[in-house]
Amino acid sequence: MEIKGTPLELGTENIGKLLKKYAIPAIIAMIATSLYNITDSIFIGHGVGPLAISGLAITFPLMNLAAAFGSLVGVGASTLLSVRLGQKDYDTANSILGNVFVMNLIIGIAFTIITLLFLTPILYFFGASEKTIPYAHDFMVIILLGNVVTHTYLGLNSMLRSAGKPKQSMYATIYTVIINLILNPLFIFVFNWGIKGSALATVISQIMVLAWQIYLFSDKNNFIHLQKGIFKLKRRIVKDSLAIGMSPFLMNAAASVIISLINHGLLKYGGNDFAVGAYGIVNRIAFLFVMIVLGLNQGMQPIAGYNYGAGLYPRVTKVLKQTILWATVVMTIGFIIIELVPHAVASVFTTDDELIDTASTGLRIVFFCYPVVGFQIVVSAFFQSIGMAKKAILLSLTRQVFFLIPCLFILPRFFGISGIWMSMPLADLFAIVLASVMLYVQSKEFKKQQSD
Repeated sequence: MEIKGTPLELGTENIGKLLKKYAIPAIIAMIATSLYNITDSIFIGHGVGPLAISGLAITFPLMNLAAAFGSLVGVGASTLLSVRLGQKDYDTANSILGNVFVMNLIIGIAFTIITLLFLTPILYFFGASEKTIPYAHDFMVIILLGNVVTHTYLGLNSMLRSAGKPKQSMYATIYTVIINLILNPLFIFVFNWGIKGSALATVISQIMVLAWQIYLFSDKNNFIHLQKGIFKLKRRIVKDSLAIGMSPFLMNAAASVIISLINHGLLKYGGNDFAVGAYGIVNRIAFLFVMIVLGLNQGMQPIAGYNYGAGLYPRVTKVLKQTILWATVVMTIGFIIIELVPHAVASVFTTDDELIDTASTGLRIVFFCYPVVGFQIVVSAFFQSIGMAKKAILLSLTRQVFFLIPCLFILPRFFGISGIWMSMPLADLFAIVLASVMLYVQSKEFKKQQSD
């Protein structure tokens, strides 16, 4: 039988070529996802109204929490898959694929049931008001009903990338975005389904692409494919996957708490729901550039994981350096654009002057440290990629919890709503210093291992 897609090139091919091969499809997919999120907000802002943007912003913490449980399985298992492939443990690699299906099914159903039972109080906890709760509630009910599909779709996309199929992973994301962009205006402007239509478009697109992913993994000629005997949960796979995935899980879970604090702070110091809507706009734009860096990280992950598993430390260091370089370039471009034309960027989402002015101010402050933020994001993902879960968790939590939360409580008391915006770049600076120290220590360890 011919085995296709064997990722042996990860240990032999030129690092620069590998990073381009794996990162470019991931970056394209991430940009497509970000552009969907942006156009989704634009459709809702112009088709439903400015308060609907605020209602959508209220759903961000819960969406992040759902993503946290999805990344707990998907990101952890894909990293484990890369390491096992580097060790040439192919039986375990196939079992990881089956276990991803089962774990996503269990976690996805449990999350949906619990959140639907307490959805209204959860949304109020995350900063909803009497004006924004109808929009947030209508959107999340549909999203949560499709939560299992979302988890499985994202998990299989990670599996495709780590199994040496970055283009198929990219296509899956792009197909989802294209279907979304077709259905969104149809459901909102033609059928007049409002914000419910936007949520329904998201779920339908993921169902369609998930079917295609299952078809890809059903091909017995592929290196890793669905087969009998791989769906039984194995304690070691579950334990290792959850341990590695704990870093992005905690990062997303912490982000839910952070966004909730930001929403409440903006309501308190901004005085109305439009301040929350402004953060929704800032968040969408900020994540466009962050998602590009995450695409770079996704390209780095299988390369770093495979070579670390194979003991090829110089290649691990090289891919890290190249990823940091490109991440810095991307975030610097974002900084320049936002500092020059923040008003023009914000006005794409709405025609409301108050919302545009508030969002413009937030954009300029939040992007202030972006030229060096890419470094911290890459270093955190690097430790995760080589299976150093504790270090990745530490880096993830320090920025979100130990640095940002105190800033959110202290700075607004002195600077009002500007203090909330200022908290984010200040926390970034503290996190960058810590990441630098941890990377320096790890680099010395690599050099020691090379000399032994």
